[in-house]
Amino acid sequence: MDSTRAKIRLFVDQPLGAGQAVALSQPQAHYLGNVLRKGPGTDVALFNNRDGEWRAELVELGKRGGVALCRMQSAPQRMPPDLWLIFAPIKKARTDFIVEKAAELGAARILPVQTAFTNSERIRQDRLQAHAVEAAEQCGGTFVPEVAALQPLGRLLDHWPNDRALIFADESLAEEARTASLPPAPAALLIGPEGGFSDGERTRLRAMAEVHPIALGPRVLRADTAAVAALTLWQSAQGDWR
Repeated sequence: MDSTRAKIRLFVDQPLGAGQAVALSQPQAHYLGNVLRKGPGTDVALFNNRDGEWRAELVELGKRGGVALCRMQSAPQRMPPDLWLIFAPIKKARTDFIVEKAAELGAARILPVQTAFTNSERIRQDRLQAHAVEAAEQCGGTFVPEVAALQPLGRLLDHWPNDRALIFADESLAEEARTASLPPAPAALLIGPEGGFSDGERTRLRAMAEVHPIALGPRVLRADTAAVAALTLWQSAQGDWR
């Protein structure tokens, strides 16, 4: 392994290995050439969710794309714990924040859901996926979580796998200020919308054998704060931070 990792990191959906030439997209070429003012000979770090991080040299750069040549592996592949984050989309900037922080904090999959009180009826899945990629590039990770398409919460629960714990952040427990023990992976965290869960949703969730209701402290948190708090608690107790 190379002890000196390149500061410029790019996610690519191509195989990586010694001597492998990797095509760079037009947006990546624009970022390197016009934003960072870099050219051929520049060292970059490439990762693809499979082959770890590779130190590569930029050998071609143009308006339509570029080529980087892999030299040596600079970090092994590190997969996150099998933890999903499920959340109801909120205002655009705060939804972006949730996706970015979920990628940084080590969520393996991000699933937006439509609930009874969800304020946003649609998302730009491609834009949110790009935010996840950018977050992984900046935080030094070698894995980018998938951002799934928006779906109704009820549909997701209809097909819930019985081997995956569903940790339900129930705002109605806030005044009790108690936190149940957090189950290990495979698991998922469910964060509700700004208006909270409906009575029907809460009843259905509490009836599921896989569900573990928890409180996130004595105060009702904003949805974006709750997502970060829940991810942090789980990672500290059961994830790869220990």
